[in-house]
Amino acid sequence: MIPLQRPQLRGRLAAELTRRTEVLRTSGATTATGRAAWRDARDTKARLRTLLHGMAPGLVRCMYCGDSLGTDIDHFEPIARAPLRTFDWHNHLLACAYCNSNLKRDQFPCDPVTGAHLLIDPSREDPADHLLLYLESGAYQGLTAKGRTTIDVFGLNARGELVRGRRLAFTVVKALLREWHQHSGVSPATARELADALAMLWQADVFRAVVRLARTPSLAETVLGPDAHAALGQLACLDERFT
Repeated sequence: MIPLQRPQLRGRLAAELTRRTEVLRTSGATTATGRAAWRDARDTKARLRTLLHGMAPGLVRCMYCGDSLGTDIDHFEPIARAPLRTFDWHNHLLACAYCNSNLKRDQFPCDPVTGAHLLIDPSREDPADHLLLYLESGAYQGLTAKGRTTIDVFGLNARGELVRGRRLAFTVVKALLREWHQHSGVSPATARELADALAMLWQADVFRAVVRLARTPSLAETVLGPDAHAALGQLACLDERFT
């Protein structure tokens, strides 16, 4: 998971979401009426999906696992729990079908004492405050109750393909950084292409973890190797995507 920037809604779409929410409120919002209204809102969902695609990490990846194509608009707080949030823009995230339909479904764990939800919303908080990614193993450690619950609900460590994918992505990141280091002074076009490939990597959480690693130079050089570490430092001076 990586933090996501949610654009502010204006104009027709904002008005449409408000109108649909008021219709639900007036008619009596229930799980059934919320789901029926959502099912029938094809044009509204298409516009929402376009905005979510722009927010998504990498090449339209799932905002939860970061690995698969984001195909579904997930209600972070499920319609079954909060039907009045069916058309709440701040309650919409892009998910792959597996995370949305197979794993999360209507789950929304909450702290039994405080009532606070225990899933990370990457559009409202930095997942790195709750999750630590071990680059060489590809596994996550939960730093908080919210981090541990998110790992469990989305199977971030239990799904072997995710762990192997993150481990492979780390190898790819190091290779691309070394390649960029070789071309940065002699082939600007190739260097730009390599930088774009890094920034659009399918496992954006791996790339972000590498960037965060650069804050500890001695550890970064040990983990990345001298050429990849040097490239990361140079890229940070040239491109805000690497800071």
